[in-house]
Amino acid sequence: MSAAAGASTPVPGATEDAAPLVGALRADLESAGYTVDGVEEALGEVASAALHREQTVPARRALARSVTPARAPRAALARLFLLGDDVSRGELDRALPGLGTSGAVRLGLVTAAGEGDDDAVRAVVDLRPYAAVDAAGEASWWLSSDLAELATGGRLATDHVLGAGGASTTLAQVTARTPVGRVLDLGTGCGIQALHAARHARAVVGTDLSRRALNFARFNLALNAPTTGPAAAVELRHGSMLEPVAGDRFDLVVSNPPFVITPHAGAAGRAVAAALGDYEYRDGGRSGDDLVRDLVRDVGQVLAPGGVAQLLGNWEHRRGEPWSERVGEWLDASGLDGWVIQREVLDPAEYAETWIRDGGTTAEREPAAWAAAYGAWLDDFAGRDVEAVGFGIVTLRRPVDGGRPTLRRLEEHTGSVHQPLGAHVAASLAAHDWLAARDDAALAQAHLVVADDVSEERFHTPGQADPNVVVVRQGDGLGRGVHASTGLAAFVGVCDGELAVGQIVGALGALLDVPVDDLRAELLPAVRGLVRDGFLRPAG
Repeated sequence: MSAAAGASTPVPGATEDAAPLVGALRADLESAGYTVDGVEEALGEVASAALHREQTVPARRALARSVTPARAPRAALARLFLLGDDVSRGELDRALPGLGTSGAVRLGLVTAAGEGDDDAVRAVVDLRPYAAVDAAGEASWWLSSDLAELATGGRLATDHVLGAGGASTTLAQVTARTPVGRVLDLGTGCGIQALHAARHARAVVGTDLSRRALNFARFNLALNAPTTGPAAAVELRHGSMLEPVAGDRFDLVVSNPPFVITPHAGAAGRAVAAALGDYEYRDGGRSGDDLVRDLVRDVGQVLAPGGVAQLLGNWEHRRGEPWSERVGEWLDASGLDGWVIQREVLDPAEYAETWIRDGGTTAEREPAAWAAAYGAWLDDFAGRDVEAVGFGIVTLRRPVDGGRPTLRRLEEHTGSVHQPLGAHVAASLAAHDWLAARDDAALAQAHLVVADDVSEERFHTPGQADPNVVVVRQGDGLGRGVHASTGLAAFVGVCDGELAVGQIVGALGALLDVPVDDLRAELLPAVRGLVRDGFLRPAG
């Protein structure tokens, strides 16, 4: 397929009798055990792990030798939709007895070479089980999208519609799931965020520039309608970024936008366009990180008072300018509360390799296109003095009373986290509000308790009775560790809700023979940090 080519297959469900066919498909997938656990059980641990690395040989071997009557339907579906292998018409009829091959053809899921049992059937879309845990609990669905490179063996089409990848899962898990009225899924793609949102919102709006993506989302919403929990009205709108929802207000905005920094201007842009084309799902058509900057600055226009926006993004690290200052300027311009967590940093070469390879172009298969795109990416970055690219999570909130923002936090956390983070994010925002309403005198009157996931680590020099390092460790959320002074470690140790903060500080001052005012000046800022990050919580 050439760089400028689009996907030639129709999207599923584009038929007048789609509703009963979708219902039959849903029942057949359930009956076949075509779930994440069911497929992994059929494959086995080794083949499942290999398939996650996009290695298909172990999966084909496992499915060929382990087919029992009970596993045969899910094995046929896995070969067809996950591996991109042909199956016979008879196999698919047995795997989907209610829908049948004829129904699957009408739905636009497959093509069939003939009417005989032995005639080959080939998938024209990807249809796979999905399972995740977000702040609202477990979710299990099926998602259709365009066939991936693993199945096609070639470069992706420029209008390719992705399924649920790593970024989609990350966003779903970090999103707060407090019950809300209206949710906007900006850049819905195959509809995965809309499905998650439908479980805790009264109404959901999904938008996308790609009509093809909206059609996939529509099919996925219909396929999973009975499994999303309380029914939420989901409306899909066509258009770019915030344009389709101008004038609307939402309690929550989620977005996995086309944030990839792709060369667009000048010779570098022309070189990448000629070598790869522009992928709708990732290329926003703007220079550098302007798309993410503009979204951060403008999303407040559609947030209701107290509304929260959570999005993923890339930002450039430019020579002589700390990333936190650059992104911090975006927060300042937004007029919103802002919390940015940088999770990963790639150098320009790593970044170029990642996104050239993402579209299915490889140095082995297309050396000329690879080299042209690689060089153009490096030229584009050099033109803006880009030394690295950060990836992270942005949480924004419109102040309830229309006042000035009180939260401005930019931090780097590249270590492991404990997903889902959504509840932790919501609790951190609530803790910030609790602290903002209390000066030090009011904080001294508060009663605090240690969170259940907090532990203490002590490090001793051999032969010494007292520790030389004490770390208070968080087991949930971001898994933070705080180096604690003797006074802070002792403070945390007695926070059981019985004594007020001021009483504890006074008692520790006497015990440690330290002036209470000095100890208060040391501990209260640290206590605020521990409350903000979830180590300590207000009693009751």
